[in-house]
Amino acid sequence: MLKIKKKIQTPIGEEEIKDLQLGDIIYLNGEVYTARDRAHQRIIEDESGGKEIPIEKGAVLYHCGPLVRKNKGNWEIIAAGPTTSSRMEGTAPAVIEKLRIRAIIGKGGMGSTTREAMRRYGCVYFALTGGAAVLAATRIKAIKAVYWTDLGMTEAVWHLLVEDFGPLVLSIDARGHSLYEKINGDAKREVHSFLINRY
Repeated sequence: MLKIKKKIQTPIGEEEIKDLQLGDIIYLNGEVYTARDRAHQRIIEDESGGKEIPIEKGAVLYHCGPLVRKNKGNWEIIAAGPTTSSRMEGTAPAVIEKLRIRAIIGKGGMGSTTREAMRRYGCVYFALTGGAAVLAATRIKAIKAVYWTDLGMTEAVWHLLVEDFGPLVLSIDARGHSLYEKINGDAKREVHSFLINRY
């Protein structure tokens, strides 16, 4: 059953992360960084000891390549829907370890390797509904900065200030438990039970 949670402010503390339960509904306030495939790779390959990585340790990462335009000389985000997180499965565990990421926002969940890194380093996964890109953009109140634009505007790291960003569903907790696996398991048991009772 889904549980309503109060709004959460970033940066998120380790103890607060551990208290979150699968199915909790979250509205996020504070700072968030976008990062997709190429940004993940650059973080992993960084040899500066972290000095050249624009993402703060303990941050919230959003798997998102926003649609942007210039408005009176300033960047404006038109749409900011989630990217399928499984694309980052090969790099996310190392990024979580290196930056001690506290939360990832995306869609579709992540695999067992990332879930293990989340369990080990105290990180959770927030799912945002795909197709809600324009709604998500309305919850972005400011662009604090944009980094690594040489990767392309959708692959750049956007440092955002968000307000009531959500609803997000806590889909992987800090113990590595997955709402996706739970739902799939429940569905398989229902089908199995149906087939046994029918035949």
